[in-house]
Amino acid sequence: MASGSKKTDNAAEIDRLALALAKEPGSKVFIPLAEEYGKAGRWEEAVVVLEDGLKTYPGFITAMVALGRAYEQVSQPVKAKAILEEAIKVSPDNLRAHRTLARLYATQGAKDAAIRSCNAILAVNSQDQEALALRTSLDNAVAREHVPAQNQPAVEFEKTEKPQSDRPGAKPISSGVGGDAPLAGTDGDDHLAPIRPGLTEGATQSRSHPGIDRSVVVRLEQWLHLIQARRRDVSAPPQSVQNTSV
Repeated sequence: MASGSKKTDNAAEIDRLALALAKEPGSKVFIPLAEEYGKAGRWEEAVVVLEDGLKTYPGFITAMVALGRAYEQVSQPVKAKAILEEAIKVSPDNLRAHRTLARLYATQGAKDAAIRSCNAILAVNSQDQEALALRTSLDNAVAREHVPAQNQPAVEFEKTEKPQSDRPGAKPISSGVGGDAPLAGTDGDDHLAPIRPGLTEGATQSRSHPGIDRSVVVRLEQWLHLIQARRRDVSAPPQSVQNTSV
């Protein structure tokens, strides 16, 4: 019953103020009329009344702040923020303007601006519960954003692959000429002796020095083996020839 009675009273007050404004369009009665529309949840009508009133009273801070609040309620945040920012330029300590702006900034992710509006309210009333709660929430969000990331992967420097022969405990890279495998000769010499281990090691080491042409090493090894083979042929004793009588 009380709620129904309140709505009836509100409707009666709206009718009374609307009639007064109709009789005197240039009066400031549009301010209380817009407030009554807001109490009834009729924010669209409040917007219309306030916009019309500001045409007669441009720069009227009370009307500007009320219109910013009405714009917020009808989901027009851009218009709301614009007119409220204009209002606080003229009246920096207007708490109603800062209260609406703080909510708008927070919703849009402008945390620093929202905190400034909360601080403006708390500078006047340090016990304002709405401003305190919103600023605490914003402070926590900002603090989380500035916490250094944990377990970030270390910067990896460019790795240079070492030749296999330079790695500790690695087997020498095969030069293609095994220590125990015969080397196919050049100039028709395919019977050359095997390359000695010392020479094989030298050929392997040349792999780790890009400045040395491996083909030169191979040719030198072949040349050495050819000389050794010919020396053995010269120093070998002549085979005995047996005469067979017929």
